[in-house]
Amino acid sequence: MHLNPYGEYAVLLAASLANNWPDERDGVVARTREFGMTMPFPERPGDHERCREAIDAWLQVVDAPTPDARAAVLNAQMAAASAFPRLTDHDGEGWHLHYRDVDDDLPRVLHAVFSVGTALHLTTRGMTRVGRCAATPCTNAIVDVSRNGTQRYCSPRCGSRDSVRRHRARHR
Repeated sequence: MHLNPYGEYAVLLAASLANNWPDERDGVVARTREFGMTMPFPERPGDHERCREAIDAWLQVVDAPTPDARAAVLNAQMAAASAFPRLTDHDGEGWHLHYRDVDDDLPRVLHAVFSVGTALHLTTRGMTRVGRCAATPCTNAIVDVSRNGTQRYCSPRCGSRDSVRRHRARHR
């Protein structure tokens, strides 16, 4: 049995959806597949809007002003997910833990995966390892997966733009 590594992939999936929201449910499902989720999700009316609510809830964690506030928001979200960890063996992945009920729909799965994954990411990497891009006017969410915990930009492009902006400001 292996422990499902919810941490990094879950927060990277959340940031990907937050920064580039798909126009329809199928786009959300496709993105979950890109990030390694394999189980089918029962389709229910309003899934797309409820998935967006899961992203907006995750962004509350990203935007929390302090580690204590971030922990409080995240603890409330994990409590709301209210699924017990369970062993599962599907799609040839081997036995592993899921932090959700087997027949949950896509929005509930995202809520559980994002909250537990973010908690694992922050407690193993550091409570400041999510935030917003430091390049003005970009507001993309970032997930810091760097070795030294110094990732400030959502992309190399934003980092370069900010560097050029700061250079020009110094030489005026």
